[in-house]
Amino acid sequence: MDEPVLLHAEEGILTITLNRPRARNAVDLPTAHALAAAMDLLDSDPTLRVGILTGAGGTFCAGMDLKGFLGGEMPMLPGRGFAGFVERPPRTPLIAAVEGYALAGGFEIVLACDLAVAADDAQFGLPETRRGLVAAAGGLVRLPRMVPYRIALELALTGATIDARRAYELGLLNRVVGSGGALATARELAHTIAANGPLAVATSKRVMRDSLGWSDAELWERQHEETAPIFASDDAREGAAAFAERRAPAWQGR
Repeated sequence: MDEPVLLHAEEGILTITLNRPRARNAVDLPTAHALAAAMDLLDSDPTLRVGILTGAGGTFCAGMDLKGFLGGEMPMLPGRGFAGFVERPPRTPLIAAVEGYALAGGFEIVLACDLAVAADDAQFGLPETRRGLVAAAGGLVRLPRMVPYRIALELALTGATIDARRAYELGLLNRVVGSGGALATARELAHTIAANGPLAVATSKRVMRDSLGWSDAELWERQHEETAPIFASDDAREGAAAFAERRAPAWQGR
């Protein structure tokens, strides 16, 4: 039996591939457990700087495995939610590389990633209402924070799909590329991020994510608490020295 998730680590980048192409990479419970383990590895291995999540066979993910659902299976883990991570994404930056369909839970997986690259023929949507279900893996709560409310509501209520160009116009994608090119472009983005200071990258992601819940009165104080250690770090001094000496920095992560 094939592994539901494949991992490949190279040059600080962990590529995570959903590997159920015959089921359009729909997520069942074993897949959720495998994705949870992959996210734990991404956060625990200090040599890994960026993750890329993609799908095998020309499709990103068709969402929850409905055959498993009919059998009483829910591909959700306590404290982690659908697919083993949408309620608790990794601390390490994660890029979605989308070919083909990213529907229902597949679209919600994209929403849980930090950045997203898609082929120009990719399709996105929340068709849950067409199956008598709801987009409870992030579609109902993340999407209205990313696009105008009425657009999010239309997608959730109608179950309609949008193409990659429309998703890009709405700010849901960082890049749109030719068919078959999503993973290569995601790797280019990942290499750019991986070349930067790991402490600075991690703190930048954490502050931008967490500050969405901060009040105006606490924004600056809380940002200072998070960022002050970066300015005092060895990496900050190394970055300045490397700039002055016109060389690539040698990050220590401290």
